Amino acid sequence: MNDTIKNAVMDRLRQIKGPDLEGDIVSLGLVSDVFVSDGRVAFSITVPAERAQELEPLRQAADKVVREVPGVETAMVALTAERAAGGARNTAPKATQPAPRKAPEEQAPQKPGVPGIKHIVAVASGKGGVGKSTTTANLALAMAALGKKVGVLDADIYGPSVPRLFNVSGRPEPVEGRVLKPLEGYGIKVMSMGFMVEEETPMIWRGPMVISALTQMLREVAWGELDVLVVDMPPGTGDAQLTMAQQVPLAGAVIVSTPQDLALIDARKGLNMFKRVDVPVLGIVENMSYFLCPDCGGRHDIFGHGGARAEAVRLGVPFLGEVPLTMKIRETSDAGTPVVVSDPEGDVAGIYKQIAASVLAGIEAADASQEKAAPSIVFE
Repeated sequence: MNDTIKNAVMDRLRQIKGPDLEGDIVSLGLVSDVFVSDGRVAFSITVPAERAQELEPLRQAADKVVREVPGVETAMVALTAERAAGGARNTAPKATQPAPRKAPEEQAPQKPGVPGIKHIVAVASGKGGVGKSTTTANLALAMAALGKKVGVLDADIYGPSVPRLFNVSGRPEPVEGRVLKPLEGYGIKVMSMGFMVEEETPMIWRGPMVISALTQMLREVAWGELDVLVVDMPPGTGDAQLTMAQQVPLAGAVIVSTPQDLALIDARKGLNMFKRVDVPVLGIVENMSYFLCPDCGGRHDIFGHGGARAEAVRLGVPFLGEVPLTMKIRETSDAGTPVVVSDPEGDVAGIYKQIAASVLAGIEAADASQEKAAPSIVFE
């Protein structure tokens, strides 16, 4: 069935003329591999970087004809803009030099917000495998338990975990035009690339298409009224992370790390990235801080202990808390019943609620600081 839809999609795309009305986008080799899964289609069209905005109608035309293919329910079409070899400009400051501080009149223009969403918080890590997605899910659920309206955006395109963590499956339904309705788990509105493709399907996408997909999942979703949107960021400090930090009005970032030195080295990179683009760091979470033996009840510092706390003190950012490595967290995460909802009165859920309260307090403090710094107009 998927092969039939894929062939039909390619046939329709052959109707779309190339950038200069010469040939079609398929024969010109501009179409990436087409992913098809249960009526969901995703692909990119490669165009020159300097003509990306001009060729937006080409993307819209491709989107339109693909949605007309029988069996296609949703489509994600992105322009992949590439510069010619040697044409890219490296505007980043040299690694040996600190980024210059901009004068007030040179500050970047305000990033456009997302209607209905008061605050967006990124949960990030310098490397994978430190429990960032589990932290995201439980942090969001803890905020909801504290009375907030919360949503979760799974921005980890290559390894989406939110569908499994929230035990949610299905396809986002279109609301109006390209706007999708988010799915919901445990009262949390969620959106993830995991809803678009099967769990085993690899996302072999280049950076520009990833960025386009993230933008669509953020700005073309009917989130409604939310106090906080928690974003599960991809691990590392690549294009996707930098784009989110530069283009999305983040209220702040939460850095997740394990205690050992190797993890902290990478966490430090993520923290410095957010500082460089003027995103407040709300604090550091030390995940897998210690192991609680289910048999003897003893505590074991498998990965060392206290490294994240010491790093937070050294860097002058808040330390949000220590989350232990327990069988319950692992089992409930795998089962799609995060510990904050499966054992809401337990000790571990209490830790996440304390972290959530600290994050919310950090957001409020940042808001108050901005209001205080804003110029006032006095009429005499």
